[in-house]
Amino acid sequence: MTTIFCTKLQKQGVAMQYAPIPGELGQRILRSISQEAWSKWLDHQTILINEYRLNLLEAEAKKFLLKEMENFLFGEGSAPNLTD
Repeated sequence: MTTIFCTKLQKQGVAMQYAPIPGELGQRILRSISQEAWSKWLDHQTILINEYRLNLLEAEAKKFLLKEMENFLFGEGSAPNLTD
């Protein structure tokens, strides 16, 4: 089991085995986000999808979630921080 320093949680954690999404952002997540922090994002993402009634077939909904994911994992947090 590989560990990394998670930039979201500011502590050592279990590393993910593969990038959770394709592209450079996925590689960035793989390098610096722990499995625990990714699980927290998945929970928060579910809340966003339900609260905003997002249709994931729409490009705008996907764009919104990508922006919120980056804010949640690397920024000040997802705009409507409903889980904290």
